[in-house]
Amino acid sequence: MPTLVPAPRPRPSHGPVPPLGVHLAGDGVDVAVLASHASAVHLCLLDVSPDGELRERRVALDGPTYGVWHGHVPGVGEGQRYGLRAEGPWDPAAGLRYNPAKLLLDPYAHGLVGELDDDPSTRGHVVERDASGALVGDVYGPADPRDSAAHVPHSVVVAPRTGHAPVRRPHVPWADTVVYEAHVRGLTMRLDAVPEDLRGTYAGLAHPATIAHLKDLGVTTVELLPIHAFLTEPHLVAKGLTNYWGYSTAGFFAPHAPYATRAAQEAGPGAVVDEVRGMVHLLHEAGLEVILDVVHNHTCEGGADGPHLSWRGLDNPVHYLHDGATPARLADVTGTGNSLDFRRPRVVQMTLDSLRWWAQEVGVDGFRFDLAVTLARGPAGFDPDHPFLVALQTDPVLNGLKLVAEPWDVGPGGWRTGQFPAPLAEWNDRFRGAVRQFWLADPREASHGRPGQGVRELATRLAGSADLFGHSDPPLMRGPVASINFVTAHDGFTLADLVAYEHKHNEANGEGNRDGSDDNRSWNHGVEGRLANEDATIEGLEPGVEIAPLRRRSIRNLMATQVLAAGTPMLTAGDEMGRTQRGNNNAYCQDGPVSWVSWDLSPWRKDLLATTTHLLALRREHAALRSETFFHGRPRHAAGDAVPDLAWFDAAGHPLDHAAWHDPGFRVLQMLRTGPRAGDHDVLLVLNGSLDTVEVVLADVPGRTAGGPADEADEAGGDPGTGPVGDGRAPAWDLVWDSDWEHPAERAREGAPEVLGGQGAAALLEPLSLQVYVSTDHR
Repeated sequence: MPTLVPAPRPRPSHGPVPPLGVHLAGDGVDVAVLASHASAVHLCLLDVSPDGELRERRVALDGPTYGVWHGHVPGVGEGQRYGLRAEGPWDPAAGLRYNPAKLLLDPYAHGLVGELDDDPSTRGHVVERDASGALVGDVYGPADPRDSAAHVPHSVVVAPRTGHAPVRRPHVPWADTVVYEAHVRGLTMRLDAVPEDLRGTYAGLAHPATIAHLKDLGVTTVELLPIHAFLTEPHLVAKGLTNYWGYSTAGFFAPHAPYATRAAQEAGPGAVVDEVRGMVHLLHEAGLEVILDVVHNHTCEGGADGPHLSWRGLDNPVHYLHDGATPARLADVTGTGNSLDFRRPRVVQMTLDSLRWWAQEVGVDGFRFDLAVTLARGPAGFDPDHPFLVALQTDPVLNGLKLVAEPWDVGPGGWRTGQFPAPLAEWNDRFRGAVRQFWLADPREASHGRPGQGVRELATRLAGSADLFGHSDPPLMRGPVASINFVTAHDGFTLADLVAYEHKHNEANGEGNRDGSDDNRSWNHGVEGRLANEDATIEGLEPGVEIAPLRRRSIRNLMATQVLAAGTPMLTAGDEMGRTQRGNNNAYCQDGPVSWVSWDLSPWRKDLLATTTHLLALRREHAALRSETFFHGRPRHAAGDAVPDLAWFDAAGHPLDHAAWHDPGFRVLQMLRTGPRAGDHDVLLVLNGSLDTVEVVLADVPGRTAGGPADEADEAGGDPGTGPVGDGRAPAWDLVWDSDWEHPAERAREGAPEVLGGQGAAALLEPLSLQVYVSTDHR
């Protein structure tokens, strides 16, 4: 039996409402819990005896004050386990699910301990096991009387952290940003240079060996898959699987404890918070930013038949989106069973409070919002002026951070790429689709004699997707940096698998290969699956080995396109080293070698790492590849010459005409991006998307070629080729990279010409290849 203790010190019924959550204050804790439809709320202090028995002391809270129950409870310190119990109507048809037999997590807790058992007591309604072992029951039936305290996680009091170094953010400009999406556990589990006890932990991610790889590679910003405390769904546990990705949040203010070192976990939730903060600090010291992938669109409680853990038992009709019907039903626009209701100010408040805590107390540099359309749904659906989005734009803590939207959900009108306001950037799924289509899906069709889709869509994505991100007031305000350019992410094939599999192979997930996308736009180059010898050359003897070099070239094409396109590139951890998931395009439940990054590099993987590093260096070295503003195809206002910021040419070096843009068989394209400032070089990207070797006449730079006003510069005493106009000669181009090269040093090994110059200079491109040229003269 629980022990009842004296009531907390009351507050005036309509006085100021304290901050939500449980906070140390004076001789105890201040408590404030939102439960606006409840008739009573108890703080439950939990103690575990040496023999494992759970003892509970209940404290009745005062209220409600504007829906909040509150009080001060003396004698409570850091490390105290606790939970909440809420009394009120059990009326599921009206959306009310109060059941005091269920111990509830504090939504504002900074520490959680324990796991969720698949026990009948964890449901609010009566359930029993069927013949298959699944829990079944009537979600509109009677409340379940069994106590859940021994079968659910518990909240823990965490003191404010003091004595840590101040947050010094790197503040990497958007134009210089290169995002690296990584999983805390998966990144270092197989990295031998990290001590074994640190692998797969926050500390391991901040180990010098990990940081050295990130710095040497050339990324600037690490985007971490969810590290909010999360739970594994019981149906996965029954299969021996786990929620590896972490998109099942149990606490928006608590770090996921299993990612901490064993020492930190044993020291308690406060030490876990310290380890996370230490990770962020060390990454900052190395000049690397940290962005968190946050899941504020739904919670771990799932549908109405899911566990009764927190929000459902405290204020179900306030926290969750309902369809307005009778009986009440959850409106699921996330595909997870529930969706948080961002029409409710308290839901917006909880989200903003969480973001500020991670930004101020932990020091992270930004957030990627999973299924962000849900976070901006008002009474009429998606609203670009939603109060939550307005808050992100105006909040003094948040509006200077890097904010990234995943611009879709699965509800009505859920695809909204390009429709979020500044300062948010967005994942650009149109970029992903166009790049895969041009380099993989179209050649796959062409190999069977079927037509492709031309270059128009790809060119739009290469130029920063102004059609998507240019709509603003004033127009074009966001710039191409708002486009997060990616070809792969955690969700889908890896880069290496895109060129080796045409069909998903998700059997290990236990769902009969029904899960995961069927729209992969991949190409196996003629043989499904990996080859036994992926380092083979074209002269190899193994059946199918002749496709290995072609696959590697396709990987390099994909990597180069996302790195060099206008916008903000995002790499998926391990793609720079050819990581494979063996055809699994939905490895959300695979916590093992399938999902972990492999650091045991074969020769071709070492070459790919060198190639990716080289491409990122080219982007870093040339301002023409890091445009902050959209292109106009004409001279810049501040420039003193007639050189356009962007120009397109065909294989003969002629400007593209209308017919070429609309010809599905047109597959060779030159993209000229000129240096924006004095001293910058021009960059020419030449793409051959055909299955044939082609000869290309390298483009001249309009305004810098013969017949231009160069004589004026000469009369003014300017140096040829270095003034604002140039010397009137056709440019000389330095070939700095070719996707046909297995390694960036291959040019020197094969004696490839360093400079191609003069009007009519020609280059030879292999089938399905990309070349990068830099002008030998600068502005």
